[in-house]
Amino acid sequence: MKYVLKLIFGLLLLQTEAVVAQSKHFIISGVIEFEKSNNMFALMKKKLTKEFAGENKPYYEQYLRTEPQFLKLKSTIIFGNGVSLYTPIPPAKAIPWFYDQPIVSQPNTVFCDFDKNAVTIQKEYAEKTLLVKDTIRKIKWKLTDETQVVAGYPCRRANGLMLDSIYVVAFYTDDIHVSGGPESFNGLPGMILKLALPHDNVSWVATKVTEMPADPKKLVPPKKGTPVDYKSLYAELLKGLAQAGELGRYYLKGYTL
Repeated sequence: MKYVLKLIFGLLLLQTEAVVAQSKHFIISGVIEFEKSNNMFALMKKKLTKEFAGENKPYYEQYLRTEPQFLKLKSTIIFGNGVSLYTPIPPAKAIPWFYDQPIVSQPNTVFCDFDKNAVTIQKEYAEKTLLVKDTIRKIKWKLTDETQVVAGYPCRRANGLMLDSIYVVAFYTDDIHVSGGPESFNGLPGMILKLALPHDNVSWVATKVTEMPADPKKLVPPKKGTPVDYKSLYAELLKGLAQAGELGRYYLKGYTL
């Protein structure tokens, strides 16, 4: 009798979970607003390499005296119909050239077509505009049991490895049925609403999610720039930054995100 009761209870529980799953509302299109946080005290210190310590130290010390530790930047993602478009918002106050660096600034506009596994990135580099067209970059993800609420949505943590060396921590929600995220970060079973590069002192957090129908006129890839793929982009960056030694390698990492 106890076995029969347990079986009936189990069946009822499964039916309840199925009804809840069916009634749950999933977002398939809308706009997400992000805030990027850059720890400038840590990032400026990384520019004090052996080759450029003497040249960059005065700027580093000036920043510590006159500027806030965290530089905040804004961006948006619009998504729907199997695509997403990540667009940086120019800061109200321009970042002075001696404080700027590729991992801090937002040089990329990123269009992802998830159905075609294709990406188009408009990248500003050395007073040039490049248009990267390639497949969507793969990130090695490992899901965890840690959860967190971001912008009102339940999220699950995933740890990732990008380009074999960049450690990534992401919180994604499967309430938004798009496998995207800020910049070129993607590949999880839902939208990334919070992302951090712990060893690189930058993070992105969604501040607002607005559900709305997709506008096909806005969800289009960028078109301006010299066409390249990932391989030729890396060769272009390597050629331009090779003479800068350790600092060049640091900049190379920022430009390849």
